[in-house]
Amino acid sequence: MRFQDIPGQAAVKQKLIEAVAADHVAHAQLFAGPEGSANLALALAFASYLNCENRTGEDACGTCSSCVKNSKFIHPDLHFVFPTAATPKFKREDATSDKFLKEWREFMLQSPFGNVTDWSFHFGWENKQVIIPRSESRNIIKGLSLKAFEGAYKIMIIWLPELMNVNAANGILKILEEPPAKTVFLMVSSDTNRLLTTITSRTQTLRVPAFSDEEIMEALAVHDIDEERKTKVAYLAEGNLRLANQLALGEANEVQETFKNWMRLCFTWDFKGMTKMADDFQKSGKEQQKSLFTAGTKVLRDTLIQQLQATELVRVPESESGFIQKFAKVFDAEKIGLITPKLEEGHYHIERNANPKILFLDLSLAIAQIARSA
Repeated sequence: MRFQDIPGQAAVKQKLIEAVAADHVAHAQLFAGPEGSANLALALAFASYLNCENRTGEDACGTCSSCVKNSKFIHPDLHFVFPTAATPKFKREDATSDKFLKEWREFMLQSPFGNVTDWSFHFGWENKQVIIPRSESRNIIKGLSLKAFEGAYKIMIIWLPELMNVNAANGILKILEEPPAKTVFLMVSSDTNRLLTTITSRTQTLRVPAFSDEEIMEALAVHDIDEERKTKVAYLAEGNLRLANQLALGEANEVQETFKNWMRLCFTWDFKGMTKMADDFQKSGKEQQKSLFTAGTKVLRDTLIQQLQATELVRVPESESGFIQKFAKVFDAEKIGLITPKLEEGHYHIERNANPKILFLDLSLAIAQIARSA
């Protein structure tokens, strides 16, 4: 992974490059960005840049021995820690990152913008809770205790430190504050609010913004879709490149239409149709279920913007503006204020394995009552 492989993010890339040029590389950095952002990709690119033997003022060379090894994530001075779960072979505390490096390298090559759900499905942990166990702190200290094998820096990338066991987090505080010479911690987080303050106070935070619509469209060039479709995908993805790729591939392509149909059933009080949709909802995967609620929240927000006539905030593609205008005639600001938290609550309960059919049907009836109220 090199900087050139990541669309946009010019300001963040330049900041990292300037830090190396000035020899002011912070020993503990926190790449903080929302899900689907370039936080992990930038950490991987920065690791390549730090140990590149022929780096330029713009990027790693990509051809030296260090870059070739980093491109396969097998450089001996590049270490990884990431969430895991127990397997028939390993107990919870023994399921440390070093046991799953082969699968992790495959995942990074396939999904550098993926999330913890993607990682869980990649390994077959979709029904298990993944964490970074307490024993991982000992491995971190052990892995960094030796001198660098061949690179200028020893680099430890910790993906999703917010999932780290409290004892594990406390166990690395000393080495995080006073690491060995030429050692760099790159912590990649999608939810810094869940991090211990003792961790964040010892790191230099680098804010990684969500992708812009233009950057999303640039990244979608790898997919064989027309410009109109790219525009619509960029709107729906809202800076999340992971979601944009799913939409472009058709994995979540029907979510917007599904939400529209759902709202029509609720407004017409079509109980038979709502029941049928609840059955379909239960058969869909958890990610599709959550994406329906996310798409609904976006439609409600855009409807409210339409009603407030805040034109500078409008991001709705022309193909969707007609539906938003009709939708706004039924759902005023008061109704939107009642429905939005219900969708967010539904998203929350789906993540925590609520019964999808019961949840969806209950939510449908609640929205139908709100929609038809005076």
